[in-house]
Amino acid sequence: MNINKIHEKFLECNRIITDTRKIETNDLFIALKGANFDANSFAEEAIKKGAKYAIIDNPNYQIDGKTILVSDTLVILQKLANYHRKKLKTKIIALTGSNGKTTTKELINTVLSKKYKTTATIGNLNNHIGVPLTLLSLTKDTEIGIVEMGANHKKEIAFLCEIAEPDFGYITNFGKAHLEGFGGVEGVIEGKSELYQFLEKEKKMAFVNLDDPLQNEKTKTIPRFSFSTTQKSNIIVTNIKANPMVQITYKDLVISSHLIGMYNANNINAAIAIGEYFSIDSEQIKEAIESYIPTNNRSQLIQKNSNEIILDAYNANPSSMFAAIENFKQLKHTHKIIIFGDMFELGKESQNEHQKIVSLLKENKTIVSYFIGKDFFANKIEKNNLLFFDSFDNFSKYFIENTPQNALLLIKGSRGMALERTLELL
Repeated sequence: MNINKIHEKFLECNRIITDTRKIETNDLFIALKGANFDANSFAEEAIKKGAKYAIIDNPNYQIDGKTILVSDTLVILQKLANYHRKKLKTKIIALTGSNGKTTTKELINTVLSKKYKTTATIGNLNNHIGVPLTLLSLTKDTEIGIVEMGANHKKEIAFLCEIAEPDFGYITNFGKAHLEGFGGVEGVIEGKSELYQFLEKEKKMAFVNLDDPLQNEKTKTIPRFSFSTTQKSNIIVTNIKANPMVQITYKDLVISSHLIGMYNANNINAAIAIGEYFSIDSEQIKEAIESYIPTNNRSQLIQKNSNEIILDAYNANPSSMFAAIENFKQLKHTHKIIIFGDMFELGKESQNEHQKIVSLLKENKTIVSYFIGKDFFANKIEKNNLLFFDSFDNFSKYFIENTPQNALLLIKGSRGMALERTLELL
């Protein structure tokens, strides 16, 4: 069956689904293989639960009139997403970067939805499966799609661009993330810049932060719409403060966000610039940004008994750790505590990068720092205000017996560390 016919079957259904536990009536189930299972074996279950069709790539699981047999279900998912995207008039904004992708995506979506019917990536479904699923969630009524693209190796962003064919692109930053897969910082820059290469090739537009010299340099040959705090640009934002929430002045409007830290300022600035490009009224931009409250362990401010907590435990890399430390140092509080977990996917740079984070805090006598995980523990030093634990269990035993009172805590680590568990100990 060709892609046109498969697309016709898709349009008969409510949505694409890859998890039989979430099947609803009239869904289209696509059987993707996992590391430890063959989803083809769930096709019959999907049909029984109400799926109209199931796309499979193993002929042993065919059901007359209900299954669509293809050579590779993942490839078909990606081709179907691109075919569907081409059939729509939806404008696509692609978004990537080392830090701040999801927060920026949510802000952009909140701003643009003031005027347009938008669809944005759910959560961080931003890989070779998530991007196609986002595209297939677009309808003929969707005016703007905001598609987050993640990558941990070169050529991945280029591949996702071929599927999504974005009309606009924005790179939040180039940072020390996924160094193992990219082979170092230069690899990160090269990999993320694949979005710029696509935009230049297709003569599409980039949204650019001119305060970042590298972003400025890499987009000089691309049509662009820019923002800055100091330079001549399309959009100028001024008087940025963060104590702890970010506050920005734009067009004499003071925008008070619910986002913590100066590192979130550019995420807000990007949403302002993109809102302006799409002719959103300034007052509506202000209203949208001020209404956005972060969730999912991303820069959340939480009160727990007598303690105030900055929970930023969704993920971590050296760049975001450094930014979090610098912001935390500036906050005024008499009792400050940092709880850091290991940073993953740093490859041969891992020990060196963990050691740098320890060094940033060893001379600061006003902050008590807890370091959790094998990589931080390997860089253990003897200092009264620095405590090291090789596991969360060992940390929790100590922390329960030494629970702080009336403190300001910053909690941050890679997703695999699940440091939000600390809240249960307070």
